Amino acid sequence: MKATLLVLAAGMGSRYGGLKQMDPFGPHGETIIDYSIYDAKKAGFEKVVFVVRQSFRDDFEAYFRKRIGDHIEMDFVVQELYEVPTGSRYLAARQKPWGTAHAVMMGAQAIKGPFAVINADDYYGVESYQTLIDFFRKNKNKAEYAVVAYLLKNTLSDHGTVNRGVCQKNSKGYLTDIVETLKISKGAGGISYPKADGSAGKLSPDTLVSMNMFGFFPSYFKHSEKYFKDFLKQRGLEEKSEYFIPYTLDKMIDDKKAKVKVLTSPSSWFGVTYKKDKPFVVKKINDLIKKGVYPSNLWGIKNS
Repeated sequence: MKATLLVLAAGMGSRYGGLKQMDPFGPHGETIIDYSIYDAKKAGFEKVVFVVRQSFRDDFEAYFRKRIGDHIEMDFVVQELYEVPTGSRYLAARQKPWGTAHAVMMGAQAIKGPFAVINADDYYGVESYQTLIDFFRKNKNKAEYAVVAYLLKNTLSDHGTVNRGVCQKNSKGYLTDIVETLKISKGAGGISYPKADGSAGKLSPDTLVSMNMFGFFPSYFKHSEKYFKDFLKQRGLEEKSEYFIPYTLDKMIDDKKAKVKVLTSPSSWFGVTYKKDKPFVVKKINDLIKKGVYPSNLWGIKNS
């Protein structure tokens, strides 16, 4: 079993104000991606595939090949608007990417075995990668996938709204529903989000949410491509529609194409949505270094 880590790094960081995928957080210029790859490799992942945009692919690839070298096998694939099934139509003036599920589809050309999906700007914790490796090794059903879920209260930003996949599971621990919920915020009245009718929806702090950490087998790609074709027929001419992973999984569950196990991890999540989140993340990483979780110089880079 050769497990691959698929890193979604094509986002442009509009709320952050730049390419946060390459922003340093560690004492020797380490990015959040560096720590994710280090944890994944330690757990048993043998390859990493980056999904990037064509506009910064060369710089991105050169940067990470120089940093990580031969510590792990690397590949790079591109997500662009024109990467759609033959015959599909979309708005020519559109600028916004198609979303996370479309980004995952771009990995099909470079992935042959089980794979984990993560965001480039999220820190998931050491144990989370081991949780997925254990799932891959024990699971004999290649139509069964996994989502690593976190408590909503531990995934919010003090500096603005966030988007989360709100999860519901049954008594056997399988996902029954996952809804991409946008513009979640916390305030004096609790945790809320705007509903389509303009009213405020409420969420419990202990709500299980997806942070885009999933475990898939290659069968996922075939199902996702079918649903993407349907999505484009319905919403391809919209300026800002997005094909999210939760949308895809919901379709697979409803159509009984796949089952999704909800996994939990003792790890703590943290990430950067806004520039003001950075000092908190830097402190968390320094604390982990002091505890001996990571070496100060992650890859032993000289003169960094």
